Amino acid sequence: MTFRSPEQITEAELRDFYTQLKKSGGIVLQYHGKWSLQHNQRRVRPRVPMLVRDLCFGAVEEQANHLLVEGENLQAMTSLYNYRGKIDLIVTDPPYNTGQFFRYNDKWAVDPNDLSPGRLVAKDDGSRHTKWLSAITVRLHLMRNMLKPNGVLAICIDENELFHLGMLLNEVFGSQNRIAIINWQKSYSPKNDSKHVSTATEYVLVYARDKERARTDVLSRSRAMNAKYKNPDHDPAGAWKSNGDPTVATPTPRDRYAIQSPFTGALHYPGARAWSHPKKKMKAWLQAWGSSYEERDLGDGRAKALVLCAAVTPAIPADINLDNQPVVQSDAVCVHPAIVEARSRAEQVREEQVWPMLYFSANGQGRPALKRYLNQVKQGKITTTYWADEDYEEPLVLGTQSWGHEESGHSQTGINELDAILGKGHHFQTVKPLKLIKKLIHLWCPPKGGIVLDPYAGSGTTAHAVLELNAEAGADRRFVLIEQGNPDSGDFYARSLTRERIRRAITGERPDADGKLVQGAPPLRGGFRYLELGPVVDAEAVLAMSRDELIGVILASSTDLIPVEDGTHRYLFARDPQGKGYFLITGEDGHIANLDVSVHKALRAELGDPAQPLHVFARFESVRADNVEFYKVPDAILQQMGFEEAQDSYFNEDGEV
Repeated sequence: MTFRSPEQITEAELRDFYTQLKKSGGIVLQYHGKWSLQHNQRRVRPRVPMLVRDLCFGAVEEQANHLLVEGENLQAMTSLYNYRGKIDLIVTDPPYNTGQFFRYNDKWAVDPNDLSPGRLVAKDDGSRHTKWLSAITVRLHLMRNMLKPNGVLAICIDENELFHLGMLLNEVFGSQNRIAIINWQKSYSPKNDSKHVSTATEYVLVYARDKERARTDVLSRSRAMNAKYKNPDHDPAGAWKSNGDPTVATPTPRDRYAIQSPFTGALHYPGARAWSHPKKKMKAWLQAWGSSYEERDLGDGRAKALVLCAAVTPAIPADINLDNQPVVQSDAVCVHPAIVEARSRAEQVREEQVWPMLYFSANGQGRPALKRYLNQVKQGKITTTYWADEDYEEPLVLGTQSWGHEESGHSQTGINELDAILGKGHHFQTVKPLKLIKKLIHLWCPPKGGIVLDPYAGSGTTAHAVLELNAEAGADRRFVLIEQGNPDSGDFYARSLTRERIRRAITGERPDADGKLVQGAPPLRGGFRYLELGPVVDAEAVLAMSRDELIGVILASSTDLIPVEDGTHRYLFARDPQGKGYFLITGEDGHIANLDVSVHKALRAELGDPAQPLHVFARFESVRADNVEFYKVPDAILQQMGFEEAQDSYFNEDGEV
């Protein structure tokens, strides 16, 4: 990469740099080629997303829910207009700049539509950081524009580009929209080949398009957390645990008084605090232990105490500080007949009945405490920025099949999972564990109708995670995956690996010891459409398409149309969930034709219901009829894709949508 002298920097570049500096608060990540990159990204041409029917999978009703796109992710995101601004979460794992996986195409600076993978960038390449930033910058702008206003990006990275990526995200999203820097433990055992510090962690940087509008869910409660709740008294309200001392830190004089234990006759004060519930409620809880209570002035300088009727109370020493010593006891009071009677009744309640909300710890001998029911606590735990080994230590178990590979670290778990579903020999060396991706999706993608985008789909872990979460919680999240499978160059990952993993996740098929596919896991509900990127989007390209290609484009741009069986109708190609028919008018040569009187009669005959409206795609309409919703081709298809021919680019002059 050739660097220019200061004299070669243009006035326009300096003006842009000043604008960025002002916009970002004085901090800008600047690198060679950034200025031309910002202008070239506006020249990327969108392409027609075309349905590949043979590679779609699942029932037609399920296919529309999920999407796998074969193609270069910059072109794919530029082309997926109907998802622009509709993505809830982007979770992705771009190639790390380690000298092993990252490729860079030097031709991009000249022709931004030449998006071939390029050459592998070696670790000793002096421009490797600049090349990595050039590749990721434009994609981050696109990812931001794909998100909803409250959408979130979670991007995985290691230490090689952590600081560069963080500064770049601050620039693209704004540092004020950073939600978290998550440090997750990728290695179970530290490597002993390090000269200095063994690297056992990687990172996930989480940014919102607008942090004020974004929402972070709580994590599911663990078994250990729930195990603290018991039900020793068979309370019909369910399991509970002690909520500790039932006091508040803002004392008021009326709530600072003694209560007498029905078990020991001791007086319990709230210390320097105050009882947290009204006196009337406290009295009712005490009386639920089987004895009557009354208010009595004990001469202790506090509000009237709640004591057992007809019972004596311990003498209060003149020099006692009731804030520091909140319990006053007496052996003589303990054996008083009224206390003995109260103890007998309280013990009977303890052994035979549901305990009152206010109970006495240590089997009646301790301080008062309140019950706290499991069904009343927040059903989740707060997320922290360190995700430790307990989350990723064990390989995941699917159904009855566990992966019995030797534990060699958490980064190996993802490989073990892929081995289990595809068999060995897939040649993937870095795969994120399902638990990590599921955790990200759980936190930042709503379970009802949320959409997850992964522009670097790789082996399809994100899709697998979405399907599992849907099955576990009855959710209906959707995924959109992009992977650059390129059959022309022998790269079939999108078709043979990404697609196959998702397919087997749905069917539950797993290879046995002999490599034969067997039912090794419970099937998961789902299906997906498979798209590939076709010609550059324009009216001429649409008009040149065959009938099958046009139907594929219409279905690819819709999330609710259900195709009819091939060969059953001349014009009808799909129905919506309400059963309304959609028709495509093509001639004998398979290309788009006009809607005329004879065709209109044929459509009515195909639909079989004269009252039903007709949704018709055609070149022109030479007949006007009631109950016909006409879509002119190519205009309607381009509009359905979200493309406007008057708009030269996905970006405006500021790199925004």
